[in-house]
Amino acid sequence: MIARFKDLCLDAADALALGAFWARMLDGDVADAGDDDTRVDPRSARSNAESIWVNTVPEPRVGKTRVHLDLRLAEAGPAALLADGARLVREPADEAAWWVLDDPEGNEFCAFPAEEGTRPGPFALVVDSTDPVAQATWWAGVVGGVVEHGPAHASVIGASGFPWDHWVFAGVSEPKTVKNRLHWDVDLVDPEPTALIGAGATLLREPNARSNWWVLTDPEGNEFCAFAPRPIG
Repeated sequence: MIARFKDLCLDAADALALGAFWARMLDGDVADAGDDDTRVDPRSARSNAESIWVNTVPEPRVGKTRVHLDLRLAEAGPAALLADGARLVREPADEAAWWVLDDPEGNEFCAFPAEEGTRPGPFALVVDSTDPVAQATWWAGVVGGVVEHGPAHASVIGASGFPWDHWVFAGVSEPKTVKNRLHWDVDLVDPEPTALIGAGATLLREPNARSNWWVLTDPEGNEFCAFAPRPIG
């Protein structure tokens, strides 16, 4: 294991408004993160990794959303989500027994019907991939866990620090072409990302005066940030 899953970050034109929306979706609280950024914190004490940092960026969203959350509803349909500002993209159809929705800035997410024995809220992080097995295997090598294969996807189960049930790499035909609006962060085991780069990550940016983390991409170009371990004591 090279790193531990840390949290999610979402680019936004209006971080305050988008943070407030996701706080309603996830039954969380909005915190001021400074520099016009916000953070959505879970009200339960399950894990800080469920926080979502909503960061103001100058560029608009373009292209298809390649990283999204799957949510379990508390009721039969998404009426409450639509009332809170979500937009319906697609109704359940055939074997796809879930709703596809957009947040106010056009970021897609999926909502699944309530199911006995499961709790409402996010249960999977889904990433588009042209080679799901290779991607899941690579990330399992970084953050631990085991790889489960599906007919058109592969999942990492039991990754260190991962707060949800499934980290899914879903097969798509088109390669990644633009920056992801939603990305994840990791905490490194070692003080430098040498092992990550040796495993196949690409370094985009070193830490600087404004940000004390490395920006890298995985083998399919998905951006992620890596943080050095915190000193003990």
